[in-house]
Amino acid sequence: MARLLFLCAAVFLSGCAAHQPGSPLPLASDGQVAEAEAAPLADMAAEAHWNDPFPPFKVIGNIYYVGTTGVSSWLITTPRGHFLLDGGLPQTPPQIIANIQTLGFDIRDVKYLLNSHAHFDHAGGLAALQKATGATLAASAADRGVLETGRVGYGPTSDISVPPVRVGRIVRDGDRLSLGSVSLIAHLTPGHTPGCTSWSVDVRGDDGALHHAFFHCSTTTGGQTLVPESYPGMIADYRATFAYMRKVDADIFLANHANFFDLADKRARQLAGDAGAFVDPAALQEFNAQSEQEFNAQLARERDASSR
Repeated sequence: MARLLFLCAAVFLSGCAAHQPGSPLPLASDGQVAEAEAAPLADMAAEAHWNDPFPPFKVIGNIYYVGTTGVSSWLITTPRGHFLLDGGLPQTPPQIIANIQTLGFDIRDVKYLLNSHAHFDHAGGLAALQKATGATLAASAADRGVLETGRVGYGPTSDISVPPVRVGRIVRDGDRLSLGSVSLIAHLTPGHTPGCTSWSVDVRGDDGALHHAFFHCSTTTGGQTLVPESYPGMIADYRATFAYMRKVDADIFLANHANFFDLADKRARQLAGDAGAFVDPAALQEFNAQSEQEFNAQLARERDASSR
């Protein structure tokens, strides 16, 4: 961990020294990416088995799981190239690339890299994947600074830095990224980070039925404090996102951590012959309601503690 922090601090400082106003910050070097991949996992990632391998598979239609046991990465394929959502930890890209190859696809055909949010367990591998693909990284304006410096600066991961990436396209709420006839829609859902971005796409199952898949960024607090707010406006952001989510209609709920959407259980059901294991029109709203309840309970506890 110390070696990784030293490396990424050097990346951050050198990037700042070279940066000219109005120009993009530099992408991490090959050496910086390689050293980050070889560094020990952060304690929280190792304890939760976030980087343990998970066999890649087709979820439904053109949506594939290419992540690990604990942290999701998603490949959405098209005849015009592919979308890759989230890069996992700094140590994860070799698994993601191998998973894509196992499924019969080529990492060099990825045209868009997407990010749910800028925490190290979802953005840590983006620099390596950007180098491997040459793809355009699309992300929200509010998370751009973290992605391009590799440093969050607040919350329980404030002391963890990762190789920086270059954001090539800023997305706003409702923006569409298209490859041929396949379009992913950006949904700005701040709270977990200021620029937390969920994504949705229409997908047709093998039976011909049309579904709407939603890749949820996160509405958990993830160990961040609400009193005081980990970043200014955090409480208002969460409340706005909970209200936003209540209006979203999707029958395939996917997320960036496997436990949020019961990856292992649903995959086991799929392997047992349940072709619709990942189809559940109630799952997204159930998750939103549970997250809001847990948020309100944490907020009440922290306000009570701060008033004593």
